[in-house]
Amino acid sequence: MGEIHVHEFVSLDGVIDAPTWTFDYPWDPKMGDALRAVFSTCKGILLGRTTWEMFAPAWRERTVEDDEGAPFFNDTQKYVVSSTLTDTSAWQNSEVLGPYDPERIRALKDEVGDLYVSGSATLVRAMLADGLVDELNLCVFPVTRGAGPRLFPEGVPPAKLERRDAQVYDNGVLYLAYRPVSDER
Repeated sequence: MGEIHVHEFVSLDGVIDAPTWTFDYPWDPKMGDALRAVFSTCKGILLGRTTWEMFAPAWRERTVEDDEGAPFFNDTQKYVVSSTLTDTSAWQNSEVLGPYDPERIRALKDEVGDLYVSGSATLVRAMLADGLVDELNLCVFPVTRGAGPRLFPEGVPPAKLERRDAQVYDNGVLYLAYRPVSDER
């Protein structure tokens, strides 16, 4: 059975909207190392429609010379959770799963193996609520946004997580990796 590994860029106050606000922080190569470790075992990419529509034009023309992650993002099969997207020709190796269905996501984990998710706030929040996220990888930027979609909005049931990794980068960003703690422990 595969796992779902979520990666998010998040502000100190928990906002995970389109991360243009991260541009003020120079990319630290160690961040790339951490993210490559996250998707190194992943056989598929799972995305919500909005993130897929943002990623497609951003990644489809990139090569390994532009970004070391380009082969993963372009060559790996992408699964899009959407009830409205019909045409995936804008980005190779993309397929629409249909509307969110936790059972379909569980089956996909079994069929494909490990899945990588980035952005896709609505999808990630639904999967967190349904216990489908096996690892949460956060790059926490030293900025507050004040408003915007939050990873854990008000009303989300409490959850316990255990730290798998933590790193501090010279640009002020923190990398935090967590796994859910089972109630059976």
